[in-house]
Amino acid sequence: MAIDYQKEGKIAIFTINRPDALNSINVQTARELHEAMVDFRDDDGLWVGIVTGAGDRVFCSGADIKDMLPFLKENLSQHPWAMPATPMRGLDLWKPLIAAINGMALGGGLEIALACDLRIASEKARFGSPEVALGLIPGWGATQRLPRLIPSCKASELLLMGKPIDAQEAYRIGLVNTVVPPEAVMATAREWAETICQAGPLAVRAAKEAMLRGSSLTLEDGLRLENALEAYVMSTEDFAEGTTAFVEKRKPDFKGK
Repeated sequence: MAIDYQKEGKIAIFTINRPDALNSINVQTARELHEAMVDFRDDDGLWVGIVTGAGDRVFCSGADIKDMLPFLKENLSQHPWAMPATPMRGLDLWKPLIAAINGMALGGGLEIALACDLRIASEKARFGSPEVALGLIPGWGATQRLPRLIPSCKASELLLMGKPIDAQEAYRIGLVNTVVPPEAVMATAREWAETICQAGPLAVRAAKEAMLRGSSLTLEDGLRLENALEAYVMSTEDFAEGTTAFVEKRKPDFKGK
């Protein structure tokens, strides 16, 4: 399997498992990623996802040029959404995703990381968007997410020059949350996932939805969205449990209902 999809309690782990091809994404890998992400979205027992790459050198090196680019060239002119839906484009996913970036994240690999909510980088990680060197532009969201995430001049540097940056520079400009030793990447991701699992899952998803959907709205419309989502979570059993547990000074037992 090109995507090793594992379930550990409430945590789903997606490993891009093509180390011999630098964990590049071919059409089959994209299809498997779609299937795994849909299963994660629809499984009520899963609350947080972690995305990583096999081995300790590469998170994902981007598209498998020999396989993916001919497919895109053949399909995109007639079927602009020919690629399987993923969190990068086409699949709404309000459950949080953590990128455990164990090595190089280039092209589509950077875009997978950008589609995650939290990014933990190995000290050996490198980030880049080299598509312009191929006469191409990113197709999984980098042109849209990078300028929303980091200063526009730094986004331009990555997108227009195709120039990679190291993990410390990625941290300095706000592209990643933290930088850790290579052996600590997955342990840190699991620790962060467990922390999120202590919170009410419906509230976590509503907070993510409010942030992502609100980013394209005016402040006034965003506040209306926030109010609607707040009203929804206040109607849930989890809200009743959370407030009761707080008053009773005990740990809440959230059910995702």
